[in-house]
Order: sequence, then structure tokens, then C-alpha cells
Amino acid sequence: MGVRKVILLFLLSLILLEPAYAQRYDFVVAKDGSGQFKTVQEAINAVPDFRKNQTTIYIKNGVYKEKLTLPSTKTNVKLVGQDVQKTVLTHDDYAAKKNRFGEEMGTTGSSSFFVYGDDFTAENITFENSAGPVGQAVAVRVDGDKVMFKNCRFLGFQDTLYPHGEKSRQYYKNCYIEGTTDFIFGWSTAVFEGCEIYSKKGGSFVTAASTLEGTPYGFVFLNCRLTGDAPENSYYLGRPWRPFAKTVFLNSYLGKHIKPEGWHNWSKPDAEKTTFYAEFGSTGPGTAPKQRVSWSKQLTAEEAQEYTLEKIFGDWDPLATKQTPQAGK
Repeated sequence: MGVRKVILLFLLSLILLEPAYAQRYDFVVAKDGSGQFKTVQEAINAVPDFRKNQTTIYIKNGVYKEKLTLPSTKTNVKLVGQDVQKTVLTHDDYAAKKNRFGEEMGTTGSSSFFVYGDDFTAENITFENSAGPVGQAVAVRVDGDKVMFKNCRFLGFQDTLYPHGEKSRQYYKNCYIEGTTDFIFGWSTAVFEGCEIYSKKGGSFVTAASTLEGTPYGFVFLNCRLTGDAPENSYYLGRPWRPFAKTVFLNSYLGKHIKPEGWHNWSKPDAEKTTFYAEFGSTGPGTAPKQRVSWSKQLTAEEAQEYTLEKIFGDWDPLATKQTPQAGK
């Protein structure tokens, strides 16, 4: 069979497969105009309010520079990228940047993507704040409940990922999160499983939880890898943005950039009595249980069994599969 004939058959197969491919998603976003929408925000806006069934939006490869908002009225939305490395949602605001009224945007205002809708899922997408090392610059702020990210990347420097909602439950599976100071911070209950947490040069704290008093779980890292290009002994695992901060690392690899003392009180001695910072089964050069600050905790095997998805999330099972709807349904 000649090369030309092989190419023609391949192209024909793509044409024949396209209708079936389109049926797998409600909407398709493509910068080249091959989908229903050229921007992600247009597709989000097209989702019916308070839809009970899942609306799936497929995003073809491309760099989409948009300041995105998923309103609270847009429920059960799922974004699926074509390729996590090549499907990039980005913006470049930062806290000190002035808005049109001459006012600083602040940390929240810097967010590239605001997630207010419940039951939101994203897969195979890179979320970025491309402002650079200019202070606080959030890639994603999450307020919605029952929010899941699978195989996604979060790129930025200070304050990259903001699990903000006080009652929000979030699950990050096999994700990559990078940043410098406090690059995972906020109030929410968030589980990071099988994720790479990458500390960049010029930073000092991985997390800054602000867990509300009485909330049983804050940030939980399960089987994660803490890596980075930061110097040896230059990062703390966390510091308490608010006095009842909770952060726990279980069965995670800690790189050489993690300080032996592990945790910092943020110059708040009283917070040492109210925070809950703990580890279980840590490995790697950043593991130093005997040198950790006295007010942190090494969990027993029995205590570690309390950190299951069922116990952390209650009536929400993020691993329960939802059937992808047919186009137009």
C-alpha cells in the first residue's frame, strides 16, 4: 500500500470518527473554530443553570488566556482537556496589580480561575497564573463543594492554589502543583493523593492552612511526592495562616528541601496550642521525626487509619463514576 493511500485512509477514518467523538461531550472548545466555542468561558456560560446531570466540556489543545469564572449556578460541570501539557488555561493578574479604578486587586482578585459551582470536575488540564514572581498570584480559587481535579497541573509562584471555601470538599488526584511561598493555602478540606508538590527556588512554605475551629480535617496529603529545585533545608511543610490550621502528610516522600524542624508557627506562639500538624510514614531526605518541632505530631498506625476518603469527605465519594452524557442531552 502506497504512502499516499495510507494517509488518505487515515484522514478518512478521522472524518468518520468525528461524529462519534463529538457525541461523547456536550460542548467542544477549540481555538481553531472546530468546536462550538473558541473560548472556555463561552462554553461555561452555555451550561444551563443548576443542571442536575453532568455537562462535559472538551477543550482541545491550545493556550487559552482567559480570566475564568464558574458561577455557583453552573453545577455538575466537567472540563476535559485533550492533553494536560498542551491544554493550558492561563491569566496573569497579581495582588499588587491595579484595576481600572486604581485599586490593588488583592490576592483573591488575582485568581485566573474562580470555581464557585458545586460538583465540578477537571481532567487533563494545566491551570496557570503566568504573572511570575511578583507576590501573590492565584491560579485557581475553589469555593464550590465536591470539587475534583484529576491529572491536572497548577502552575505559579506565591499562592498558586487557593482552596478557599470554608465548607468546600476538594479532591486532587495525580496532580502536579508548583509554587514558592504558601502555594497551597486556604480554609477548605482538601485531599491530595498521588500528587507531586514542587517547591521552586525563592520560597519558604509549602502550605498555609486556615482551617476553621471544629473542622475535623484540613489539608491531607496521601502518598504524595514533595520535590523541587529549592535549596536543601529551605522549606517548611507549613505555617498556620489561622490558629486552627490542620495539615497532615501520610506515606509521602519529602525531598531534601524540607527543613528538619518541619513546621513554623508564623511568629504566633499561641498557634502552637491550636494547630494540628502531623505526619505518618514519611520517607526521603526531608524526613526527620526526631528533629520536628515539639508541637507537631507523628501519628500512630491506628490514628493514620482515620484518614480515608470516606471519613474525610462523608457522604461524598469523589471516585464514584458519573456517566458522560450524550451531546445535547
